[in-house]
Amino acid sequence: MRALVERCCGLDVHQDTVVACLLIGEPGKPLRQEVRTWATTTRALEALRDWLQAEKVTHVGMESTGVYWRPIYAVLEGPFVLIVGNARHIKTVPGRKTDVKDAAWIADLVRHGLIAPSYVPPQPLRELRDLLRYRRKLVEGRASERNRLLKLLETANIKLASVMSDVFGVSGLAILKALVAGETSPERLADLGKGPLRKKRADLVRALEGKVEEHHRFLMGVQLRRLDAADHDIAALNERISERLKPYTAEHALLMQIPGVDGLAAAAIIAEIGVDMAVFLSAHHLAAWAGVCPGNHESAGRSKSGRTRKGNVHLRTILVGAAISAGRCKGTYLRDKYHRLKARRGALRAALAIAHKILIAAYHMLARGVSYRELGEAYLDQLSQTRTAAHLKRRLERLGYHVTLEPKTVAMVT
Repeated sequence: MRALVERCCGLDVHQDTVVACLLIGEPGKPLRQEVRTWATTTRALEALRDWLQAEKVTHVGMESTGVYWRPIYAVLEGPFVLIVGNARHIKTVPGRKTDVKDAAWIADLVRHGLIAPSYVPPQPLRELRDLLRYRRKLVEGRASERNRLLKLLETANIKLASVMSDVFGVSGLAILKALVAGETSPERLADLGKGPLRKKRADLVRALEGKVEEHHRFLMGVQLRRLDAADHDIAALNERISERLKPYTAEHALLMQIPGVDGLAAAAIIAEIGVDMAVFLSAHHLAAWAGVCPGNHESAGRSKSGRTRKGNVHLRTILVGAAISAGRCKGTYLRDKYHRLKARRGALRAALAIAHKILIAAYHMLARGVSYRELGEAYLDQLSQTRTAAHLKRRLERLGYHVTLEPKTVAMVT
């Protein structure tokens, strides 16, 4: 097999050490190999970088092992062509396995150009990606904390969730804080309800006739403090995300034109795939990388399971959520397509299919800098008008009718 890189290095990355295998040699000539083990402290990684530069290395390859590759990537970024490969695609042959042999195997793959590089966004997008991913974790944690508080209310036989649409709104929080403070009168607690809740005062009084003990008050106090902290942290993250999005204002506004894609979803798409679509070979390669397209599994001429492949779970989650929202946007092509697929394939498969369409649209919009073109809710009917008419004609004929199709004529107005 022909070698493509004359000076390369393979790194076997671990938490405390990194094994570097250096390969130097022109194709067809004797190959020099040198292996060294380095610590993963910043000083040691800088020494590794200096050694590679002294050896005039051009390409460095490593596996995307957890988060351990990220500080190494940050130190080596710039002087070298860095190749971060998927660990599942770099597995060596089974048998004797050591760190040195793993590093040599990676170096050999880099030398022959056999590692497909993973997409690593530039530093500003990596920071935006970290902010958005952590915000999502905080929102999920806040939802879990709210569910725990609702369960605690049920154990005290407080039925707020049966009367109030949002227990954690202004009225609900006022009632919860009063319960923690020691208020026991259902009437006085019900007086804290605002707006439409005043019309439900009698139901609210009955819902508050529970048995709240000191144990419940203590736990509710802890949970409310945790919810306040989560709200404060999410607000701080929102402010910082807005600052980091300023260089991508135009792209952010473009993506928000897609039905179902709100400000946060558009920001997450930018953070996960970037704004330079040249890093992906095509829209279909991007969809495969994100894990929102069917997989291929064919053997002996038979297509077997078409399950979606593993991809970027963060991007996929955002896209599926946007697809479900798109299914509620009236008068849009995506809504019509979602409900057609949902009737035949189920809600989950329909959401994944619409997520694929949203990502394809985002790719072309970012690549060409064009606005979203809405096809309309009647697009599919217009696209398959002849097919639909023939199908309905066959259905009527099966019911025993003789059907003749004639185009409708429009009367001329004089």
